[in-house]
Amino acid sequence: MREQGNKWMNAAKGARNDEFYTQLADIEKELSHYKRHFKGKVVFVNCDDPYESAFVVYFSMNFEHLGLKALIATHYKGGRGGKPPHILWYKGDKNGNRMPDIDEFIETMIGNGDFRSEECIELLKMADIVVTNPPFSLFREYVAQLIQYKKKFLIIGNLNAITYKDIFKHIKQNKLWLGCSYPKTFLKPDGSTQAFGNVCWFTNLHHRKRNEELILWKAYTKKDYPTYDNYDAINVDKVSDIPKDYAGTMGVPITFLDKYNPEQFEILGNEYDLHIEKGRGYVDGKRMYSRVFIKHRKVVKHAN
Repeated sequence: MREQGNKWMNAAKGARNDEFYTQLADIEKELSHYKRHFKGKVVFVNCDDPYESAFVVYFSMNFEHLGLKALIATHYKGGRGGKPPHILWYKGDKNGNRMPDIDEFIETMIGNGDFRSEECIELLKMADIVVTNPPFSLFREYVAQLIQYKKKFLIIGNLNAITYKDIFKHIKQNKLWLGCSYPKTFLKPDGSTQAFGNVCWFTNLHHRKRNEELILWKAYTKKDYPTYDNYDAINVDKVSDIPKDYAGTMGVPITFLDKYNPEQFEILGNEYDLHIEKGRGYVDGKRMYSRVFIKHRKVVKHAN
């Protein structure tokens, strides 16, 4: 049975989730920043096939190392392989080999396994931290549920989600922020890989990068930082070019959120929050890309 279990665990490392499946190396890379959050916690993986998920592999293999209380994973109706909806439970090593063996997992049936179902919501209530790769098409609804039930989470999503009104408001309120790494390559159902340049981790777990101060070196000048035609703020084209001595409102690229330190900056909003005319900032009649509007926390004088 142990041989079968190890064979199953090795096969599961080709993690599969939705249409593109998270790889174990990317999970290991990100989770290395959060160990202290997991001791004594129940982890819920609710958007995976438990028998194929690299998330299940990671948490069962590191169960004792992280000091977990329990691992719960669900499989939804219509998921990969035609398996019936089920729950997979794991509560740690029972035979002393400090390895997750197949006979140490408990499988129980479930209605349809959809994260929105009553059964899955009851499991969510039991959990402390949710870690998974939810369907990108349902990302707004998925995050809304996590916020509603006040859950800690670490999930994968499209970077463009930060521009969604109902996601950005959580970022502005410091209820959600970006993680530490960017998964680049995912597995497809046929075993091939697909590369992405716009996928990131979203979380409300504190990590060290969150409070790293962004080192700024440029000084404000009217020439380098023009004011928008339709909003009282200066335009900043690169995050690295944020002026260190400007006390007013600045429009910065959305990639700023990767460097956002809430102790250093205040997020005022985006174009939609601030009801900016024409929906975007314009400079000399030219429409700018989407911006996040910020201020320094410490008000300083700037050059004229």
